[in-house]
Amino acid sequence: MMWFMERITLSRHSRCLKDVRTIACSLANRQRHGPSKNAMAPASDLGIVREKIATAGSLAVLTGAGISADSGVPTFRGADGLWRNFRAEELATPEAFERDPRLVWEWYNWRRELIATKKPNPAHDTVVEFERRASQFWLITQNVDGLHRAAGSEKLSEIHGNIWKVRCTVCGVVEDNREVPIPILPSCRHCQGLLRPHIVWFGESLATSDLARCAAALQSCDVLLVIGTSGVVYPAAGFASVAKQAGAFVAEINPDPTPHSDLVDVSLKGRAKEVVPLLL
Repeated sequence: MMWFMERITLSRHSRCLKDVRTIACSLANRQRHGPSKNAMAPASDLGIVREKIATAGSLAVLTGAGISADSGVPTFRGADGLWRNFRAEELATPEAFERDPRLVWEWYNWRRELIATKKPNPAHDTVVEFERRASQFWLITQNVDGLHRAAGSEKLSEIHGNIWKVRCTVCGVVEDNREVPIPILPSCRHCQGLLRPHIVWFGESLATSDLARCAAALQSCDVLLVIGTSGVVYPAAGFASVAKQAGAFVAEINPDPTPHSDLVDVSLKGRAKEVVPLLL
């Protein structure tokens, strides 16, 4: 967690972000003592969130695997991530790529082939409409499948990268690449260096610019929507706490309770593709 704090250069953001892990842990403990005192009938909750979005001067949205799962994208974790008896955690690392880049690229090619068949769903489309309507808007996604961009989102941070981008391990250039299948091993068209997926792997730090932009959005938003994320993977697990501390109205949309459920103002239970369109 410390690397996340150190990379936010604006002091105002740093002060808030330093408390993220502590707050999230305390919320998990409070959740054991019962449901949130803000629990309401689903219809009332929808109306409240819809009104908050409609009147917000600044809207931020955080999305996780749940919104992509509604398009049929596997989570690539657990049973969904098992490939040739390898787990994602064994392949999505700098060490794995250095040891056997061909194997890692074969796995990513398999993922790209799966994702290439998927399309944005109504929740993705609704997020695009939020962006169009809001005076100020920023989308923060943990997903690497590119479905938000495919739907038309433009103001966004893909904090874990994008599977449809490649980065040269020699000259560092980052470019779009939608080849399916991708040639293995792929090489840079500029310097012939080995390309790697433009993904933040286990053990790697998120981009400083992305973290700073996310911090700015979380600090300034009137409303934060947290859609389809379990709230357990850092640093995104602390983002709801940051926005809440800064005075934002926070709502989550998820099929199951999360560590955020006792923190947020409203928790809407359901699948993203079914609930999110009702918020327009």
